[in-house]
Amino acid sequence: VQLVESGGGVVQAGGSLRLSCATSGRTFRDFFMAWFRQAPGKEREFVAGITRSSDGRFYADSVKGRFTISRDNARNTLYLQMNSLKPEDTAAYYCATRRLQSGRENYAPSYDYWGQGTQVTVSS
Repeated sequence: VQLVESGGGVVQAGGSLRLSCATSGRTFRDFFMAWFRQAPGKEREFVAGITRSSDGRFYADSVKGRFTISRDNARNTLYLQMNSLKPEDTAAYYCATRRLQSGRENYAPSYDYWGQGTQVTVSS
């Protein structure tokens, strides 16, 4: 499974970005998908996750109401719409995937495959 993120960049506080994660390899629609992020000097943290049929979506408290995770199984692509961005959202953002559909969505070791990351920088 290959995961390739795109859409990162530099944006002012209050602005928006949409990240994409294109996948190849095994059947995309069978996997639970998630976004994590990692800021310099900090541990990787869960941002959002979505079940294979999009009937379950999970968010970190820090992004609830501002970020929206979605997926297009026909296009094998995962998205993260980020609105009202804050300087503390600055980080490298990674998409990840696993077969497990429920439980410990925020536990990074439970994910099987990872992308290389895309940088998001929010200026104040």
